[in-house]
Amino acid sequence: MLETGIPNRRGVFGLVGKGILSVAAVGILGNSAAMAGAKGKSGGKQGDIDILNVALGLEHEAIEAYQIGAESGLLQKPVLDVAVVFQGHHKGHRDALAGAIKTLGGTAVEPKSRADYVASLGAAAIKSQTDILRLAQKLEKGAANAYIGVIPSFTDKSFSQVSAKLAADEATHWAILSNALGDPLPASPLIFG
Repeated sequence: MLETGIPNRRGVFGLVGKGILSVAAVGILGNSAAMAGAKGKSGGKQGDIDILNVALGLEHEAIEAYQIGAESGLLQKPVLDVAVVFQGHHKGHRDALAGAIKTLGGTAVEPKSRADYVASLGAAAIKSQTDILRLAQKLEKGAANAYIGVIPSFTDKSFSQVSAKLAADEATHWAILSNALGDPLPASPLIFG
């Protein structure tokens, strides 16, 4: 269920080891994944922790993006229901990633504040349900590409499988959102990665 209050969340994200993703930064995703991947190959367990924290930052942002959309009053009932389900998926991803980081002996990155997400997501420019769906679509595709990009970078290959599963979830979300927006099917293969 969506939280009804505005959470007071604190935290700092960096591109190396502490993930950020915003609509403005979607184009940088490949670079974030590449930087995390470089650390993963050379950094052993700490590299894996850094990559997982980048992923956790993506999940924190997705959770908040869906929260902002839900609280906007712009989502119609059937779309709001889908947003709630997708947010639940992202909360599950968050919990799994935070658990893996803890198991490795790391410290999970905390979410940013609501104000930081509102600014980085460009929430002030959102005026319609379509705007919210386009934002979610961009975030989902960016996250899928990030998860795919880091698969070969993990020292512990079991995390590669987890990353592939997360990428599949994000790609599924992207496909459903694209369909809801009436976007045509991509004509070329290899849509992600």
